[in-house]
Amino acid sequence: MRRSLGRQLWFMRAYMIGTTLALASFATAAFQQPALRLAAHPEPVEGRAARSGQATPQNLGEITVERINVVDKDGTLRMVIADKDRMHPGVLDGKVIERARPVAGVIFFNDEGDEVGGLTYSGKVANGQRTAQAGITFDQLKQDQTIGLRYSEANGQRTAALEVWDRSDQPLSQLIDKLNAANRLADPGERDAAIRAARADAPPAPRRVFVGKNAEKAATVALADANGRPRLTLTVDAAGNPRIESLDEHGKVVQRWP
Repeated sequence: MRRSLGRQLWFMRAYMIGTTLALASFATAAFQQPALRLAAHPEPVEGRAARSGQATPQNLGEITVERINVVDKDGTLRMVIADKDRMHPGVLDGKVIERARPVAGVIFFNDEGDEVGGLTYSGKVANGQRTAQAGITFDQLKQDQTIGLRYSEANGQRTAALEVWDRSDQPLSQLIDKLNAANRLADPGERDAAIRAARADAPPAPRRVFVGKNAEKAATVALADANGRPRLTLTVDAAGNPRIESLDEHGKVVQRWP
């Protein structure tokens, strides 16, 4: 009798220990795997994910990160979401621009992994001075920005506009090589001079269209020629006076309405 009772107690202890371990395992898994939201009577998510070769989606609710890289299946970088300390510096033809980029936002990359624009922003008040910038721009293939919506503020002056630029067919990667070499110079004066020289040798990038508010608080539309010189402007100045002006290649007004 005692032997039978002892055997039963041994089985009871083993059962309780096994049950406790199983419950602990299920509880741990529940905390590690957020619940999945499913539509009414769907195919199980695991089945769809397995057939498509995709990872099982998870509802994380809220996350805090400094940077997120979005890539294709082959690893090609397509988008970076980052704070100002971890923003991607930019890359073209596999050449990374050796620079700090202290702006937060989103940078876009094309099928070849080249940067093709993005959404960036910054703003602060320091020593009573306000500075800010924000914009969304898109780059010409193998070149720099060709269209953008931009806002900037400095020294009490603000501009906000839609802008369009002409860009060269010459790949921007050639300028990146020169800028990277300049940035490696230790002497600040030599470095700044080399950067200016590199940019001066680069093909011009005239702004052809400006539609917005300029630093003089005038609402204006300015259309420029291939050299970036305004040739036709439609303006309502800060005092509310409207005018249309036609200009020659030297900036001289040749016609004005009214």
